[in-house]
Parts: sequence; C-alpha cells; structure tokens
Amino acid sequence: MLSQCARFIRRLCFTRRALTVACFLLVAAAVALFYSNWLIVNASQHLTWNDIQTVPARNVGLVLGAKPGNRYFTRRINTAAALYHAGKVKWLLVSGDNGKKEYDEPSAMQQALIAKGVPEAAIFCDYAGFSTLDSVVRARKVFGESRITIISQAFHNQRAIWLAQQYGIDAIGVNAPDLNKRHGTYTRLREKLARV
Repeated sequence: MLSQCARFIRRLCFTRRALTVACFLLVAAAVALFYSNWLIVNASQHLTWNDIQTVPARNVGLVLGAKPGNRYFTRRINTAAALYHAGKVKWLLVSGDNGKKEYDEPSAMQQALIAKGVPEAAIFCDYAGFSTLDSVVRARKVFGESRITIISQAFHNQRAIWLAQQYGIDAIGVNAPDLNKRHGTYTRLREKLARV
C-alpha cells in the first residue's frame, strides 16, 4: 500500500513538473512571437508607402513572388506596373520560386508586367527567390543592389524591410492592396509565425 502511494506521489510530482515546464515554454514562445512582431513592425513603420505618388524614386523595385494567378500576385503586379509607369523605379527585379519545371513565379510575373505595358528590357528575373530572405539577400549579393523598393503587401513588406536592414540594404516598401480579413487570415497568421 505504501509503495502504491509513493508511486502516485512521484507520478503527481512528475506531472506537475511537466506542466510547469510546458507552461514556461508556452509563455516563452508567446513572448518571442510578440517581441519579434513588435520589432519588425517598429523597424519598418516609416518605410512603407500606400500612395505611389509620394514614394521616393529608386532605381530598382523588388517584386516579391506569389503563386501566379492568385490575388496577392495580381495586386503586386498591378502595384509594380503602376510604380514603373509613375517613374518611381527604372527597373523591376521579379524574384520568386522556380524550384520545379512546371512552377515558375518569375516568368509569370515578367509576362504579367509586360501585359501591363512594362518593357521586357526593364524586367530582370531572379529564379532562386525561394523565400523572402533569399529574394532580399540575392538582390544585393547577386544583382548588386543596395537600395531597393520592395513591392508586396504591407504585412510582407514589414518583414522584408527588416531582413534587408539586417543585411545592410537600404530598403523601402510600397504596399500592394491587401485581401480582406476573411480571405487573408491564414496568410497573415503564417506571416506572424515567420517573423519569429
């Protein structure tokens, strides 16, 4: 009887310790999530524009990739074309995933921009922009650009600008229109987690 009681007490103590550790890890994860989001939003807060007419002119606009045909893609293309036609950028660097033969974000972006009246000679393709970090770092290391205008939605521009700052790139962002909350919830949640 005494040994059963001792086993029960040991099991109870182990369970309490496990719960304490789990609670600590949960709180630490929440703090990391909130701090990283605060840091990224704060770092980019005065470096994004919604109105193309007020954007400072730069040589290169970096268009971040999205699945061809979806609404994020279309809105980024429309914003990039408008930025080019307003004379705010001279060239557009389209950077996205081309990891499979049948999936080619940069070529789709290039064709969509040409359809919007941007000359092919003003568009450069980065076929190895597999992530936001890859796209931003490659703009400098592969394409030699240290001052860029990033074109994506506001939630994405915030992280891209912060990443650019970490690699010594002078970046600003032009915010393409976002989707409404009902359609963009998953993407915004994924973005928050990507910031940790």
